[in-house]
Amino acid sequence: MAGSDDDIPPPPLPQTQTPTQQAPHTVSTIKLPILKKGEYDIWAMKMEHYLAHTDYPIWEVIQRGNGPMSVSIDTNSVIKVLPPKTVEEILARERERKARTTLLMALPEHHLAKFHKMTDAKEMWEAIKSRFGGYDESKKMQKYILKQQFEGFTASQLKMQIRSSLGLYLLPGLKFP
Repeated sequence: MAGSDDDIPPPPLPQTQTPTQQAPHTVSTIKLPILKKGEYDIWAMKMEHYLAHTDYPIWEVIQRGNGPMSVSIDTNSVIKVLPPKTVEEILARERERKARTTLLMALPEHHLAKFHKMTDAKEMWEAIKSRFGGYDESKKMQKYILKQQFEGFTASQLKMQIRSSLGLYLLPGLKFP
């Protein structure tokens, strides 16, 4: 019989895909904060949160250091860093390198040369803090000094300065009380 249901091919069977054993890869959409002049405190807070969100062990390396490295002294009294031997040492070196790279990427380009040679992320963080931080402290000190100068300025001295300043502009014969 033409046109019967027997002539219709059966629908194709769904193809089975072999499941992959990989975990889904999550990409962070948070931008790395770049340090700007006069904004160290805000940058430091943003960096802490950025690193804690993206890779917390890196933030720990910056805060606590990465522990001692294996070193030796050769015959010329030159200190050589020995290659890592254990898995823990390899991971520690990777974290250190990642922390340094992240800090360098967060610096303006014209400051890279000053910090590039540093091999320790904790040391680099402290150097960045000493170079760019401290604006609040210096502003407080300037305010304190100006306040001391102003308090030492008596009313009579102020009156004398006003008289001398205005005396140039007063007509002869007019007197300032």
